[in-house]
Amino acid sequence: MSSDNLEILNIDPYLERYKSAIEWRNNRFNMKKKALLKNKKSLSDFADGYLYFGFHQKAEGWVYREWAPNAKSVFLIGDFNGWDRDATPLKPLGSGRWEVFLPGKKALPHGSRVKVHIKTKDQSFDRVPLYCKRVIQDKNTFAFDGQIWNPEQPYKWHDKAFHPDQSVPPLIYEAHIGIAGESPEVSTFKEFTQNTLPHIAGLGYNAVQLMAIMEHPYYASFGYQVSNFFAVSSRFGTPEDLKALIDTAHHLGIAVILDLVHSHASRNVLDGIGEFDGTDYQFFHAGPEGDHPAWGSKVFNYDKPEVLHFLLSNIKFWLDEYHFDGFRFDGVTSILYHNHGLGVNFNSYDQYFSSNTDMSGLTYLQMASALAKEIKPDCFLIAEDMSGLPGMALPVSQGGLGFDYRLGMGLPDFWIHTLRDLRDEDWDLNALWHELTQRRPGEKVIGYAESHDQAIVGDKTIMFWLADQDMYSDMNVFNQNPVIERALALHKMIRLITCTCAGEGYMNFMGNEFGHPEWIDFPREENGWSYQYARRQWHLAEDTNLRYRYLQDFDRAMIHFVKETKLLEYPSELLLIDTWAKLLLYSKGPYLFAFNFHPTKDFNGFIPLPDSNGYQPLLNTESRDFGGWMDTEPDLIDAKANCPGRLTTLYIPKRSAAVYAPAR
Repeated sequence: MSSDNLEILNIDPYLERYKSAIEWRNNRFNMKKKALLKNKKSLSDFADGYLYFGFHQKAEGWVYREWAPNAKSVFLIGDFNGWDRDATPLKPLGSGRWEVFLPGKKALPHGSRVKVHIKTKDQSFDRVPLYCKRVIQDKNTFAFDGQIWNPEQPYKWHDKAFHPDQSVPPLIYEAHIGIAGESPEVSTFKEFTQNTLPHIAGLGYNAVQLMAIMEHPYYASFGYQVSNFFAVSSRFGTPEDLKALIDTAHHLGIAVILDLVHSHASRNVLDGIGEFDGTDYQFFHAGPEGDHPAWGSKVFNYDKPEVLHFLLSNIKFWLDEYHFDGFRFDGVTSILYHNHGLGVNFNSYDQYFSSNTDMSGLTYLQMASALAKEIKPDCFLIAEDMSGLPGMALPVSQGGLGFDYRLGMGLPDFWIHTLRDLRDEDWDLNALWHELTQRRPGEKVIGYAESHDQAIVGDKTIMFWLADQDMYSDMNVFNQNPVIERALALHKMIRLITCTCAGEGYMNFMGNEFGHPEWIDFPREENGWSYQYARRQWHLAEDTNLRYRYLQDFDRAMIHFVKETKLLEYPSELLLIDTWAKLLLYSKGPYLFAFNFHPTKDFNGFIPLPDSNGYQPLLNTESRDFGGWMDTEPDLIDAKANCPGRLTTLYIPKRSAAVYAPAR
């Protein structure tokens, strides 16, 4: 690809000196794609692994195929043959592929358990089939088996009319199925569909991002230690239950995004893909290079064609089989760099184009985004990258990696630093504005104040930083506590400025909209395997005697305002920062935003206006409806009063924010 076609160089002129490196990464993508496709017409044709490997019912019986290049012999075992390790051998097809045909449509009954027995030169062992679509755990032995999943009545979809709207900014509700219930137990897909989806729709969010969907043996890993890449986590229900959830979400106008983990894999051998054929290099780098130094997991070899086939087929599978509307790619930084980005402060462009960059991983991400867009052009692709690699959210054809959005990961850290280390009087609004509005040129961002990361034991949510132990005693409407008053005020202000300024999309983690008072602590040995803190207490936001409902009501009003006005399509224009008064004023399109972060002083002074016709109040954080103290809305802003031109006076109380629309 000629540099004349690399739009990234026009978007960011600072990249001109790295032109040859950007050309090389795009040429590498094209060469790798050509080598993979061979006689295939498209990446979608190439990514057919789940249609070939695994279990497939035919008119005459069942075909099972497996990939185990180090195996000397392979046998299918299970309920169907009494777990006889010699009864059902597979025949070799070459290139590490194995196959067996079992005559009769009922040769492998629905719900029966299976494994594959592999013999190598030196050993023999049982494994869970690589492409198994359902994996279940024995409650007595705790061993994992594959399960034949072939219900007589396949799920019938009703979502043909639904298409994710890429022209509308995504307002994402990040959720975890297992902890979505009130009871101290693992919640289910059915319960989420019945109880949580209506809540998400009512709040106004137009997308839900589901975590921990791919099968993972260790519940407390939050789904980030995947063992079986084509299996839905059975602890939440059946494949049909997940399909019904997604179908229902589409009926409610909600796109469903999968939290996709291709950055590493569980190192488990008995229930995962680790050492599936007896080698440590079938999917991963051999030796220490294949071990992730921080996560205790295995690192994929993205240069290996068979690994690319497996992972790309996985992407097509989730889009095709389950109608997901896109992916949030986890751990992109780890994929991009040989040292996984650990201990690196990415403060120079040189660090993006050094020998530390893993070109195989980078090419894989380009392949993944290209494939996803080929299959579903309107799908959402979001990259979790801490390094800020240029071009992440630009099309591959322009010299980028092909994602639609990158996560704005710096802002949550900024909020934690501000709340933990600074007095209210010392907040740096210039630094805040910079953090809110800094972007890679031409690249879109999903902004967020906090995610699941801040809700886990060992960290603290924004509400916990603000209120701490006072949450347990004084969140009722009868007590007056200055700590709680401050927490409520700043919680709303932080969310409003983050939602409206920090990106071209917005994300909130489940329950944080109302300041959920508990952290998340999954059952583990250290807490006696308790589910007490692996749940969400929805009733708190419905209790009229508690103040959580005010935070939820404000979140609902904010999300509906942002969605209905298409606010995030407008750029943020700074009008005024007054560091002494702690005043921040900006506009987005026709709307005016005024924030007074001062802890003790109201603001009453001159401000500049972008519109000479004046403004009327639209949304106010200190409204009585949102637990504030103001019985009436703020005054109209009259641009013609007091001062000529576009200056006027504004009164805005301490620790409050107001949104104004043009006067009509």
